[in-house]
Amino acid sequence: MPVVKIRDDLGRELLIGRPPERIVSLVPSDTYSVIALGAAARLVGRTRYCVSPEAAAVPVVGGTKDVDVEAVLALEPQLVLANQEENTRPVLEALAAARVHVLVSMPRTVEQGMAHLARLARILGLQGREPAKSLVRRAYALPAPGAVAAGRVAFVPIWLAPLMTLNADTFGSDVLARAGVANAFGDRLRLYPLAADLGKSSPVDAGQRDIRYPRVTLDEVRARRANLIVLPDEPYAFSAAEEAELAAALPGARVVRVDGKDLFWSGAWTVDAITRLTAQLADG
Repeated sequence: MPVVKIRDDLGRELLIGRPPERIVSLVPSDTYSVIALGAAARLVGRTRYCVSPEAAAVPVVGGTKDVDVEAVLALEPQLVLANQEENTRPVLEALAAARVHVLVSMPRTVEQGMAHLARLARILGLQGREPAKSLVRRAYALPAPGAVAAGRVAFVPIWLAPLMTLNADTFGSDVLARAGVANAFGDRLRLYPLAADLGKSSPVDAGQRDIRYPRVTLDEVRARRANLIVLPDEPYAFSAAEEAELAAALPGARVVRVDGKDLFWSGAWTVDAITRLTAQLADG
């Protein structure tokens, strides 16, 4: 069988001699994609956040941030699916040092997420078979980003204490754009240190640190004048009282609670998520 050459999102080339039959997924969205592509039986390990019913009997190797490397290696995987944002660097380095094939993804746009889904289908040797063939076709048939509806500007809080949001260089923001909604903080970078992000000191060089998730104040939220507050249920579950506090900062803004997976899970999940979000966020 010919060797398949795959380049992951870290730019590393992986040489795969045959489709892997033993897969450990450290990424909940990838677990869902593997199942949707028709390869559920190949999963031999997952995180506790991989909640697809089809994976319920698959052994758990920890969370996305606290992966038990020894437990992963004991499963003798032929491929480990990882994500640069969700998994920690020491874990990825330890797996690479053990000479395990590790495919690291980092999609920042819907298009990149669809390309990753197609890449998974190719790695699994399923690109010409159903259901993978139809799923990938549907993924690439998703409408291209269109014009954002006038006046539809959303504030998307993702954490509290400090209050955090996301800028345009994120998968979630691109999903919003596909649903016809602008991101109120699309141009806002995360500043370092925290005091600089909150406007209390001068910023310093961010170096290699992530600048896509700014910490913001309620005063800054008010100044952005969003007319929509999109509240995902992950990574932070906002209480009713916290929702009321955010709504008070933007009088007149409509609050919409959404499934965080619809915003943040790339790959197979996105194929139907954009339609759901478009309907949810449409002017009501």
